[in-house]
Amino acid sequence: MNDLDRVAKRGLVLLGCGKMGSAMLAGWLKRGLEPGAVWVMDPRPSEWLQGLAAKGLHLNTDLPEDPAIVLVAVKPQMMAEALPKLTPLGDGTTLFLSVAAGTPISYYETVLGTATPVIRAMPNTPAAIGRGITALTGNGPATELDMELAETLLSAVGQTVRLEGEHQMDAVTAVSGSGPAYVFHLIETLAAAGEAEGLPANLAMQLAKATVAGAGALAMEAEEDPAQLRVNVTSPGGTTAAALGVLMDADTGFPPLLKRAVKAAADRGRELGK
Repeated sequence: MNDLDRVAKRGLVLLGCGKMGSAMLAGWLKRGLEPGAVWVMDPRPSEWLQGLAAKGLHLNTDLPEDPAIVLVAVKPQMMAEALPKLTPLGDGTTLFLSVAAGTPISYYETVLGTATPVIRAMPNTPAAIGRGITALTGNGPATELDMELAETLLSAVGQTVRLEGEHQMDAVTAVSGSGPAYVFHLIETLAAAGEAEGLPANLAMQLAKATVAGAGALAMEAEEDPAQLRVNVTSPGGTTAAALGVLMDADTGFPPLLKRAVKAAADRGRELGK
């Protein structure tokens, strides 16, 4: 019996089903999980969810007594109201898998009981197209089988990596959780710079999007590391070298700028977790 079969036998609960929860649910259904094995609690269900309810998904109904897993995907500001409703499932064999930003494992243990297996995960928005990466870490009661189950479910929307501990989560949030926004801003500014050099706006944006997407794909698939790929593109004294002279400046370029940006995100994550 594989992990999805075990989930199907006992049931899977989604607490919140917005963009991230929906992306994961779509991935599980694509892998063969039946709608009837899923319970969703969401105060504003999408038309897509309502359509699945017509196919057997349990939408805002009574929950199973001992589901295999609860995926917590509510927004942080809704957590205090939503999570206590699941207290009866705590201190048991139900695994709580959280993809909610800024909520530490200790909070779940306080609400649900310290014997509750809890895994905290940080996915990112490319999960919506199955190209995400999710970092995860668990508490003491979370077993190796729990971790493997979480990895199976999270792999429906991309790669997974395990952390040494929860102390690394703020850094992960700052790099990969918030990171897509940095890349989107790079696309914006690269296109704007092209427009400033005389390109039509739509052409500059098309070039910027394709360049960033293609370079990212090459970085993932190439045997060389990104530093070597950069060297491969850079002819001495050429146009790329001229641009990199600005971007790699030790005082004003990408290195100090991104270090400050990632630190600001990590620091904010630590503040939100208090």
